[in-house]
Amino acid sequence: MTPKRGLRIHITGIVQGVGFRPFVYGVAMRNQLAGWVRNTSAGVDIEVEGEEAALDEFVRALRESPPPLARIDSLSVESLSPQGFAAFEIVHSEPVPGAFIPISPDVSICDDCLRELFDPDDPRYLYPFINCTNCGPRFTIIKDIPYDRPKTTMAPFEMCDFCRSEYEDPLNRRFHAQPVACPTCGPQVWLEETGDGRPKTEDIAITAAQQLLAAGKILAIKGLGGFHLACDATNPAAVAELRRRKLRVDKPFALMMPDLETVARHCYLSEAERDLLTSRQRPIVLLRRRPESNIAPEVAPNQNTLGVMLPYTPLHYLLFSSQQSAVSGQPSDSATDYRLPATGYPLPALVMTSGNLSEEPIAYTNQAAREQLAALADAFLMHDRDIHIRCDDSVVRVIGNQSPNHPVTQSPIYPIRRSRGYAPDPVQLPWDSVPLLATGAELKNTFCLAKDRYAFLSHHIGDLENYETLRSFEDGIAHFERLFRVQPQVIACDLHPDYLATRYAIRRAQEAELPLLRIQHHHAHIAACMADNGLDGGHPVIGVALDGTGYGDDGAIWGGEILIADYRGYKRFAHLEYLPLPGGDAATRKPARIALAYLWAAGIPWEDDLPPARALCGDDRTLLRSMLAHDINCPRTSSMGRLFDAVAALAGLRAEINYEGQAAIEFEALAAPSVEAEYPLGFVPATSGQRSAGSGKSSLAPLFRAVIADLRSGTPLPVISAKFHNGLARAILTVCRAAREEYGLAEVALSGGVWQNMTLLGKTLPLLEQDGFTVYIHRQVPPNDGGLSLGQAAIASWQVR
Repeated sequence: MTPKRGLRIHITGIVQGVGFRPFVYGVAMRNQLAGWVRNTSAGVDIEVEGEEAALDEFVRALRESPPPLARIDSLSVESLSPQGFAAFEIVHSEPVPGAFIPISPDVSICDDCLRELFDPDDPRYLYPFINCTNCGPRFTIIKDIPYDRPKTTMAPFEMCDFCRSEYEDPLNRRFHAQPVACPTCGPQVWLEETGDGRPKTEDIAITAAQQLLAAGKILAIKGLGGFHLACDATNPAAVAELRRRKLRVDKPFALMMPDLETVARHCYLSEAERDLLTSRQRPIVLLRRRPESNIAPEVAPNQNTLGVMLPYTPLHYLLFSSQQSAVSGQPSDSATDYRLPATGYPLPALVMTSGNLSEEPIAYTNQAAREQLAALADAFLMHDRDIHIRCDDSVVRVIGNQSPNHPVTQSPIYPIRRSRGYAPDPVQLPWDSVPLLATGAELKNTFCLAKDRYAFLSHHIGDLENYETLRSFEDGIAHFERLFRVQPQVIACDLHPDYLATRYAIRRAQEAELPLLRIQHHHAHIAACMADNGLDGGHPVIGVALDGTGYGDDGAIWGGEILIADYRGYKRFAHLEYLPLPGGDAATRKPARIALAYLWAAGIPWEDDLPPARALCGDDRTLLRSMLAHDINCPRTSSMGRLFDAVAALAGLRAEINYEGQAAIEFEALAAPSVEAEYPLGFVPATSGQRSAGSGKSSLAPLFRAVIADLRSGTPLPVISAKFHNGLARAILTVCRAAREEYGLAEVALSGGVWQNMTLLGKTLPLLEQDGFTVYIHRQVPPNDGGLSLGQAAIASWQVR
């Protein structure tokens, strides 16, 4: 008789709520092994015994073929004397004091559940909350670990016999799927029309919602992580009314379309974009718009892109279908893209924008939605499955110009906003970290908790400019600290003294008597890119940090920075020339004022034919000139974002903006791809100091004069935009060459909000790579301030090791 032996196995990673224990059970049964598996708050523990060949196959299967949503970070195996187990079983979860595990993000509906949703013979036919261990809510409903139903917002819903039979069957894909439910025992959906007071029940709620949307009404729809405001995206009047109510003048709205076939009618689609749209994360993907699309221009004014996502919950699929029809069951170009039947439902696309007033956090409770969105929505599509933590949709792009020299070409994703579907999936650090908190920046805020080798970057919080968003920030930190068992021993924050995130960090550090590390903004950007790419900090990189605003260590406003940086620290190698910013932050809303200030510093007169001069009345120009001449509230800035604003205004594109980065975004959208000419511009050495304002010796004077010459000769705006982008890409190559010559470095990290500009990125990457540089760009976290907290955490973690 072949002797038996035993194994004790411990696994960490995303291994709870993803069907891992039934997977282990099935592998053990196939190999005729005995023992047990259980969840703990530290991961998954297994004790198993049997013949040696069967044990080897068992371990191999764990390593090589885990469930689709699982991610194994570590798997340790030790020998154990056989205990004489009679069978293999799944035992109850066990808490481990102080231990933690990663939590799966929310996941879109899977193929199996989607088929069942439209199968008239299935008990969950047309049920808006169908899910299994391979899909559905996770992060937004969990209150604590281990991930068991009593610790989620599903706790109030007692399972019926049918659901419990599936929940308790280890061979069923709903085994311990914590949100499992059906129409008999689970959450329900209903429709409330504003001022009506008579909710429409589930059997007619979705049909009524479809009718209202088709009639041009605006609905507040409760989703996975909060409310959306929805309307017919092909109805210009409905979209304009939504803008009016939401106080959102021009900023683009996101769209939801029912399937890939519809998306392809409105947008150009690459294979990589198709894959992202149908991925389990289901982010908003920024796509090039087809000129023949009938999506209302008001959805994305002055843009050549549309932000599109596919349905990711059963409720979304029901909104796009007839409740009496079944899906054809035949997948189109993707396994998860089902063509809905022709039902006569007239809406090919819905606006699906965050359910909030401009600049406020997304509403996520029913009562808050009723209070905050009553003036915005004509009706509410509600449900009673509570959301524990709000979570906005993620936004991504695809890198179009993949290069064979690029170190991360296997992943075309380029994050713009990292939230639903991705958060709180951790970024793995190259070293073990002490428990710490990094509070991020003011705009596009995220925070980051680090512990061991995990950096848990939060979901998108938003701009910390009001009390409501600050509360969301504080609540999110408290939830993450509880969920991941992190008691910070160090706190890191931005150098800017007035950021609300910085003030919070100072208060927390003082109350707990913890070390506080205040980290320069652009150093954090470069460190975020390094950590994103798994760099261990063994040597510095050339960091090209380009954005709108960051507090410099000299008190000036930085934003066009070339750094020699690692996690230890940085040296400022070069930067854009310092120029005056009249009115400070207030000037960012008025690019015409910035343009005139930059011309004044360059010694270029404000002729009446120049667009920014025409945009300001005589009194405004007089006041501006006085501010500049007497240096009244004119802080100096090296901001690349402000240079984009100035050139866009100088070229006559936009004198004022109503959302962050609008002038630069619209300027990029105009760039003619076939133009190869470029404007002269460059960076100045960091040792050069500030030039005297108005001296006429500006290093950027040749750029401004060239733009003015083109403007006066009638050069089209698309050519002016292309020449600016070309010149900037060439200037970056030149300054990186200089840094390489001086420091012997050949690795470049690109970070900062300006690198959301795909035209600039697409021109700069090949120039650098063809010149022999290895270039690192963001792949897991955004290049904008949404990724900044990761850089703060990496720097703080390194410096206190």
